[in-house]
Amino acid sequence: MPTKQQVVEVLKTCLDPEIGIDIWTLELIYDIKLDGKKVHVKMTFTSPMCPYGPVLVEEVKRKVGELDGVENVDVEVVFDPPWEPSDELKATLGIGV
Repeated sequence: MPTKQQVVEVLKTCLDPEIGIDIWTLELIYDIKLDGKKVHVKMTFTSPMCPYGPVLVEEVKRKVGELDGVENVDVEVVFDPPWEPSDELKATLGIGV
């Protein structure tokens, strides 16, 4: 069975194609739950109309599913709460705080 940290490390390899930063750093991952051989990821997108949303979901499923012991990956996309970058992330991205 994978650990939560192993899942996080995999998520750090999934890049938002528009911004070029991984979805973990972008704070798009709201929750990770492990249940035996099943992994549940709750995430959001930078906007509800994100054109790359379906691609990101499939990438998360594929990459997390490649971890040893994972048989099922469930990705739940939510927009409540809406994505809002933290002040630290805004500083990293060079946008006003």
